[in-house]
Amino acid sequence: MGDISVDATVETPCIIEIHNISRDRIDTGEARGVAQEFQFRACAGGAWTVKFDLHIHSKYSYDSFLSPERVIRIARKKGLDGIAVTDHNTIKGGVETSDINKGDDFIVIVGSEMRTEYGDIIGLFLNEEIRSQIFMEVVEEIRDQDGLVVLAHPFRKGIFPTDLLKYIDLIEGFNARSPEGLNRKAEELAGSHGMSMIAGSDAHLWFEIGRGRTIVNSEVREALKNGKTKIEGKESGYYLVHGSSVGIEKLKEIMAG
Repeated sequence: MGDISVDATVETPCIIEIHNISRDRIDTGEARGVAQEFQFRACAGGAWTVKFDLHIHSKYSYDSFLSPERVIRIARKKGLDGIAVTDHNTIKGGVETSDINKGDDFIVIVGSEMRTEYGDIIGLFLNEEIRSQIFMEVVEEIRDQDGLVVLAHPFRKGIFPTDLLKYIDLIEGFNARSPEGLNRKAEELAGSHGMSMIAGSDAHLWFEIGRGRTIVNSEVREALKNGKTKIEGKESGYYLVHGSSVGIEKLKEIMAG
């Protein structure tokens, strides 16, 4: 699948910018405020060209064994400038990955993926756990943290009500675990409603990391908020990766006793 452009790249000066990401460290269920500074560098041809995989799972999801250390190592090896760790129903993976990230040229965004009655919703830039699984309450909890609301892989589990798109900041226009036809429909949904898109691998296995990429040309949070993104990627083998996740889930259940 080729590149999908949402907006033309905006030429900006080649600069180095430092920004802060505030998040909470999770410890025995209690949140403690902690801030970490990341240095954000990426210049090419006078414009920012920074690639993120904005949908990755770790061992804190029930269907993945990926350690945060391995996630960072593989993402760097594949040439990514940053990632979002978006485990099912928890930010623990994102927090731990952010904690161990020592590079000043690599960014980890803390996120989580929640299943709601209208489909899966991803929260990005989170600092607290999302407690609800009711769509409007999930949106409110993300907003309370000044996070961004992403509609993940539309159409995979039904049709999302279009009257609720007003509560969504971004649509996942490309998900490497979705078939090409569903990704095309997600892109069309975003285009028909004038909405911005992101891409993510939805990686649960090491080789999936980086198969969905969101390209921005400015500080990532502002680029996502303002819709200055470009997406690209390559679909994974649908039955292979989903079958593997089911196997991992069953194995974890056995290991847990």
